[in-house]
Amino acid sequence: MDMIALGAAGVVAALCAVVVRQKTPEIAVVLVAAACVLLLWNTLPLLETIRDVMEELADLADISPTVLRPMLQTVGLALVTKLAASLCRDAGEGGVASFVEVAGAAAAVLVSLPLLKMVLQLVMGLL
Repeated sequence: MDMIALGAAGVVAALCAVVVRQKTPEIAVVLVAAACVLLLWNTLPLLETIRDVMEELADLADISPTVLRPMLQTVGLALVTKLAASLCRDAGEGGVASFVEVAGAAAAVLVSLPLLKMVLQLVMGLL
């Protein structure tokens, strides 16, 4: 599915959610969540292509996969966190959305710790 189709599907889902929300807000949240899952599912090939290109660039620049992996994981965590927090806000749960964002930030820090360790080892080796 190309970007125009994904954008159109997103707009149609949003319009349907607006109409449904007037009568049954609970169903609107489920509709939006289903639309997000469908759109994300159709976006996965794009994300896989980005990952493959990043791996090729890392090979060309002679960057270790242990350096590239935390970066890609952090980007993935950011995307999932943003999506989950937006769904929580759409459901009227701002507090839960805030917690999801804090948890996502903590997970990103945890994933990036090996990269920080490698940087520190490199700096210590230069001293």
